[in-house]
Amino acid sequence: MKGSIEAGSSPALIILDMISLFDFEGGSALLGQARSIVPRIVRLKRRFRAAGRPVIYVNDNFMDWRRDFNGLLATSAHPGAAGADIATALWPEHDDYYILKPKHSGFLCTALPILLQSLQVDHLVLCGVAADSCVLMTAQDAHMRNFRLSVPGDCVAAESRQRTERAVALMAAAMQVDHRRSGLVAKALLGPGSRQPAR
Repeated sequence: MKGSIEAGSSPALIILDMISLFDFEGGSALLGQARSIVPRIVRLKRRFRAAGRPVIYVNDNFMDWRRDFNGLLATSAHPGAAGADIATALWPEHDDYYILKPKHSGFLCTALPILLQSLQVDHLVLCGVAADSCVLMTAQDAHMRNFRLSVPGDCVAAESRQRTERAVALMAAAMQVDHRRSGLVAKALLGPGSRQPAR
């Protein structure tokens, strides 16, 4: 089972498209659903950092070729911006990684494959939005590259719960992803306890 968690896995947490202005068609609906998963992503990120495992923000550039990740972060977190509360809650640490992507998949025309290779990662834990678009496409590309996959069902969202559930069910059936709740995924990958990051 490709998505199964095996002894000796080297996991990374991928946070997809949570840094956003949500100013696109369907953005308002997605924003409401995205807010509901933020606390669990925050806890999952803390677990990964405590275990010394990589946290990688993979974010759409929204076709703005002159803005880098820090610019997107500052704009999204600006008071009054629709997604400011999300960007603030998920503000990257200084030693987190980030990748900007031009399209749905985190692998398409990005440095993500090289970064994962350099970090010796073989298991990806995907969280973020949208479950039926960018998460699904990134999972598909990861699957084709033989990564083991976890997509915690409580850490992804689409414009509605029904769309989220359909996308997670499809990934589980087609790609054998581990879609258990984030606490169970973290325990299986990182162990029951945690320690402070040695960074």
